[in-house]
Amino acid sequence: MTALTSPGIDTHMTAAQRLADDPRIAAAHAQLLAAQHDAAQALTGPRPPLPGRSASYQHTLQRFGQARGGNLFYPYLGSGLGRGPLVELDDGSVKYDLITGIGVHFFGHSHLGLTRACLHAALADTVMQGNLQQNTDAAHLVEQLLRLANKDQPEVSFAHAFLTSSGAMANENALKLAFQRHQPAARVLTLSRCFCGRTLALSQITDKPAYRQGLPQTLEVDYLPGFRADDPDADTPHALSTMRRLLRRYPGQHAVLKLELVAGEGGFYPATAQHLRALMQEAKDHGLAVMVDEIQTFGRTLQPFAFQHFGLSDLVDLVTIGKLSQVCATLFKPDYKPKPGLLSQTFTASATAIAAARYTLRQLAQGDLYGDRGRIAQVHSRFVEHFQAIHRDHPDRLEGPFGLGGMIACTPFGGDPTRVRALLHRLFELGVIAFLAGGGSDPQSQPTRLRFLPPVPVLTDHDIDAVADLLRQAFDDVAQQHAKDPQ
Repeated sequence: MTALTSPGIDTHMTAAQRLADDPRIAAAHAQLLAAQHDAAQALTGPRPPLPGRSASYQHTLQRFGQARGGNLFYPYLGSGLGRGPLVELDDGSVKYDLITGIGVHFFGHSHLGLTRACLHAALADTVMQGNLQQNTDAAHLVEQLLRLANKDQPEVSFAHAFLTSSGAMANENALKLAFQRHQPAARVLTLSRCFCGRTLALSQITDKPAYRQGLPQTLEVDYLPGFRADDPDADTPHALSTMRRLLRRYPGQHAVLKLELVAGEGGFYPATAQHLRALMQEAKDHGLAVMVDEIQTFGRTLQPFAFQHFGLSDLVDLVTIGKLSQVCATLFKPDYKPKPGLLSQTFTASATAIAAARYTLRQLAQGDLYGDRGRIAQVHSRFVEHFQAIHRDHPDRLEGPFGLGGMIACTPFGGDPTRVRALLHRLFELGVIAFLAGGGSDPQSQPTRLRFLPPVPVLTDHDIDAVADLLRQAFDDVAQQHAKDPQ
């Protein structure tokens, strides 16, 4: 008699299910979570490095920079512990994390719900799941993604979601789907100042020449003017005119229109729904695929997807997500189902990343984050109030626009890149981590901006006010330093 048919064994349960229900597992998890919670209580606000750790920390940073072939932007090496928006570094300092790994850590640091999900996953067989061997939680994650994407208009639904290990690979997969569907067309239409990734193909689309210096050309890419709200009545006709000119110049050669609905690396400039719809409809009228890159916007506008926020579900063929979702994915409609062999990866994600993704999607679907009165809108409004107050007091120090939802930005010191970098590093010293966006050869039309991608679900109004106070102090310090040394 085998174990599966032994008396007392439920033949509807797998051994893995019985392990998950084992009371010893629940007791161990409770102890681990309690220990993490208790340790995190020591992190109450920003603090400087511990004197006894500074020298060894600097030595580790120097060695790491040499080993990786370049220094870090910030001297940031985490200790492995945080508390919501606060993160502890290995030198003992504590900082407000307002960039969250460029949008990855949506729930901040040492979040008990995420930890619990990952603890369960740590006992699951296979560290990395992939094309040949995936667990059932990968199937459930795909279903969650499709439900969330189709919540507004199921009649024009996304039918498929392919999991992948990075945002770059999600974009690569979307482009492959578009090229296969529209072969032999192989040109890409996109927006100026866009970011798409740094692979051999994606670096051709990313509008940063430095990112493809020395690389061979792999794609033919044509750029439309990016949306800027200075003159919206003229922006759309100008973009449409440019698109039509390019489509006439290369008849039948464009396969896809690739869009960021809010310019991410380009500076957090949101377009209008009318502008985006006009471009998408023109592309559809000419037989192009419409691809929306939501690696950075996913979960951060006033709807889970930015295309839902702008009411564009009916026109989008392919959408890519990443960052806060933990596991990246390409979602696509039935017409773009690939032929066998086009999409396949050894690794799609780790079991813990999939568990974290499923937890994250449940919170997006069930929480109070979205809508005009949701927490994302509240956080955005409170930051904007502080930005506007700083502008009233010092118009030369800060100006808008201020981004959209959980993508928050401002233009310090007229967008001067040297002074913005000085501001960011002073903020870091004071205990706030932010980052750059925008920037280009012409500071007037492409100013360097400060951006926040805050951990919205765990950020309190008190945290926002404390960050604003530190931002004011950083502005004062940088302004005083510039007055002493204008160079």
